[in-house]
Amino acid sequence: MYNNQENSYSTGGNYSSGYQGYNYGENRSYNYYETPRPKKKKKTGKIIFIIFVLFLGFGGSAVAGYFLGNNYFSKNVTSTSVVEELPPVEEVEIQKPEISESGIESTQIVTAVVTDVTNVVEEVMPSVVSITNTSVITQNFWGQQFQSENQSSGSGIIVGENDTELLIVTNNHVISDATELKVQFIDGSIADAKVKGTDVNMDLAVIAVSLESLERETISNISIAVLGDSESLKVGEPAIAIGNALGYGQSVTTGVISALNRQIEMSEDGATTGTLIQTDAAINPGNSGGALLNVRGEVVGINSNKIGGSTIEGMGYAIPISNAKPIIEELMNRETKDKVAAAKKGYLGISGLDVTYEVSQMYGMPMGVYVAQVYDGAAARAGMLKGDIITAFEGSSVNTMEDLQGYLEYYEVGETVLITIQRPGAGAYIEEKISVTLGAQTQIP
Repeated sequence: MYNNQENSYSTGGNYSSGYQGYNYGENRSYNYYETPRPKKKKKTGKIIFIIFVLFLGFGGSAVAGYFLGNNYFSKNVTSTSVVEELPPVEEVEIQKPEISESGIESTQIVTAVVTDVTNVVEEVMPSVVSITNTSVITQNFWGQQFQSENQSSGSGIIVGENDTELLIVTNNHVISDATELKVQFIDGSIADAKVKGTDVNMDLAVIAVSLESLERETISNISIAVLGDSESLKVGEPAIAIGNALGYGQSVTTGVISALNRQIEMSEDGATTGTLIQTDAAINPGNSGGALLNVRGEVVGINSNKIGGSTIEGMGYAIPISNAKPIIEELMNRETKDKVAAAKKGYLGISGLDVTYEVSQMYGMPMGVYVAQVYDGAAARAGMLKGDIITAFEGSSVNTMEDLQGYLEYYEVGETVLITIQRPGAGAYIEEKISVTLGAQTQIP
């Protein structure tokens, strides 16, 4: 160290220099005007250089330079490492600093976030049910039609009850085309269910189970879910999905809210777009209609595997409960209806064509069922005209002829239904509502 005040040069130990002359004892000093005794040069630098050159010959220059340099300077230079502060984590284990061979201080940090959802699951599981849909599929083979029975599985959430029924919300695609619906509760008991109401565009449906068909033990074991507020969700907060995955029974998956307000096509033709919740909690076939929960056990979304499909991984979608609540409440208040026998089924007396999304975009027509022909029957008496487009039946959206025919399966001849149409006017379509008293099939040529 060089000190201006003492005007002396020291190299550590007991070696110092001044104006007193010099001696060769432990405290050597020498006069600056005299020639000091020559000092032997250390060979450390030369040795390092030779070894470094040898390593260059074998392609190890970078490695040799690093380790030799560190080894040398660790003996002669005091190094200080700086460990940056980490953001708070739920559970963080920090090991004691370790000194590596290079002399650099290192710190190993291991983090583990463990979320225990057992209490939430125990609280909510009694409000989630499994749904089995039995339907008939018609297939064409060599010009002949064959029918076969098909079963599919889904999930549902108990959202309320009235004097006679237990009310369950699910996805519309879970219960569509059903000839028979079965609901299984947490205690394993199974009951028949009926469709209360559906909304095709939002892919929502409410089904009802008669309270009389349930055992007292089952009623005591089940519960009504608490519907939360999806508007208050934040990206990154925990998410829990419960549902009848693959039809094997209720299961639980966990993750986080990955994104909010995702604009996703909810139908294969892109006709319907919904604002959905995205989560990485696994949502598999059978989870559709099940509950997406927050850590308080509140339902914040209704899962839908159909929207995500099987071509993606780690991206599931759910209908936000805040958007679904008004629709659920309206469907819950509808009259529960049974499918009627084919001989009693009511008819409109029309033939129609689907106004698909592509056709709607191309010709500026509302989506729905285009009335191609009005026969002498119920629709004609009600004032329906060729060119009208049917967009709703008893308040439920109509996108295709299949939708319209599905609704008619619950209404007998002589019943009056309210149909919403779009009628072409002066440069635009005008919405009208007409009441139609259904007629018999024999009235259709």
